[in-house]
Amino acid sequence: MSGSSTTSERAFVLGLDGVPWRLIDRWSEAGELPNFARMREEGASGVLESTRPPTTPLAWPSIATGVWPDKHGIYGFQRLSEEYTQRMYTSRDRRQPALWDLLSPAHVGNVPMTYPASEVDGTMVTGMMTPSTEREFTHPPELQSKLEERIPEYRISLDYPEYADRLEEFPAAVDDMLSKRRELMRLQMEEAGDDWQLFFFVYTAPDRFQHLVWEMDPLLEHYKRLDEILGEVIEYADARGADLYVVSDHGFGPIETLVYVNRVLEREGYLFRQENEGTRGALASLGISRDTITNTLERVGISEEVLVSTLPRRLVDSVAEQIPGDHALYDVDYERTVAFVHGAGNCYINDAERFDHGVVDPGDVPTIKAELVDVFESVTDGDGDRVLEVFDGDELFPTDDRSPDLVVNGRDGYDSRNAITDETFGETGTYAASHRSEGIVLCRGPSIDPGATLRSARVVDVAPTLLHGIGEPIPENTDGRVLFDAFDERAAPSRTKVERTAVSGGDGGEVEEDFSDVEDRLKGLGYME
Repeated sequence: MSGSSTTSERAFVLGLDGVPWRLIDRWSEAGELPNFARMREEGASGVLESTRPPTTPLAWPSIATGVWPDKHGIYGFQRLSEEYTQRMYTSRDRRQPALWDLLSPAHVGNVPMTYPASEVDGTMVTGMMTPSTEREFTHPPELQSKLEERIPEYRISLDYPEYADRLEEFPAAVDDMLSKRRELMRLQMEEAGDDWQLFFFVYTAPDRFQHLVWEMDPLLEHYKRLDEILGEVIEYADARGADLYVVSDHGFGPIETLVYVNRVLEREGYLFRQENEGTRGALASLGISRDTITNTLERVGISEEVLVSTLPRRLVDSVAEQIPGDHALYDVDYERTVAFVHGAGNCYINDAERFDHGVVDPGDVPTIKAELVDVFESVTDGDGDRVLEVFDGDELFPTDDRSPDLVVNGRDGYDSRNAITDETFGETGTYAASHRSEGIVLCRGPSIDPGATLRSARVVDVAPTLLHGIGEPIPENTDGRVLFDAFDERAAPSRTKVERTAVSGGDGGEVEEDFSDVEDRLKGLGYME
């Protein structure tokens, strides 16, 4: 496809969760992935830098909105309250309009963090964080019956703990999920017809596969299936004169060791566990812990998920606080704790103005933050090499004073976890690989420069580049920039000034919903305790 003065008026975003640049680079150069190679030859491509931390719930909203988490408002899978409780983030927590709010008609499929579905001009099938297919998860609602008729046994995701001891069955299960997702994409293509401005569809299978399997031969076979899907999407986009963007929210790489960051804080005197007094002490003296209770209940057919879904969340929280264990929220003594880590490495200082039982004077926060940076950076392996990366929350999230104070993530080969343990390091168990910062971006279309290399691209740059490329204005508070390197110098986007527009967003509040199935799936991937 050659560049020209023509431009497109519509765009297709094909999301591939967790795909790293180095595998696409290697296998497209080797001729193993002909459609990815075609995207590189006939379009622009490069590394796409993720959010900090590089995780799904932060990165996909940043791709869809063009802003960092401090503006779109989502910092992880679970939202932490000033009372030290948590609930699942949903689409109503997103404070910045997404591409499908700005363009219409729009068709959105399987994008993480879109539940509950928005009333878009078009169709939406929600993705990761959808509690169950027994809930309403499409717009319009009648699309759900079409989906169920066309794709029997459609699932939002796999139950990963099922495959921990039988990994030989896992590739086939992922392939089946991939096939069903592809059929969903085709269904939405049919619903869209030729009257659409945005098509945004995500495949989460590569992320799920790589967490448990990091061996090149089976990985290549999986990527070949992704390449086939890409070929189908290229044909679809070409037939409608659309720009095509292929993006991943983050990269991936092998892990060898887990690092328990709350243990680091406990060891250095910044975090204290609840003492086993009163009810906790009585239960502990009898050898009763959260593990023994849940194991006993499961033997009689009552799972932790059933309890969570049956009982009110506040009651569950209250009971859980009384049972001894190693949970990063329930088992912390906040009246003595200076700092703690929640979610995927989000470190919070127990600020007296921010939290109900905060013990730190707000004026002391900068000093303590500096101390914590030194503490985390001093954690080394047997060779004396640092195992953690530390980022300042004020620099990452400058517009939100409720953001994490620090972000603490494992360096290559190490993965940070927040469970409270007696050891700083632990084995990875069934987890073979985890997230890295370097994802992918490849774009191709009427105005895209063939063979161009995109440099210093970030997840927040996708939305403004897409909007400008099809002649639409960009929200004035966007953090991303237009990747002008992507456009042919003769094409309209290269010669047109970026137009800005005012936007408004809001916090839609909490969704009263049972997310126990979601929690179970996230636990199976190591994302949650």
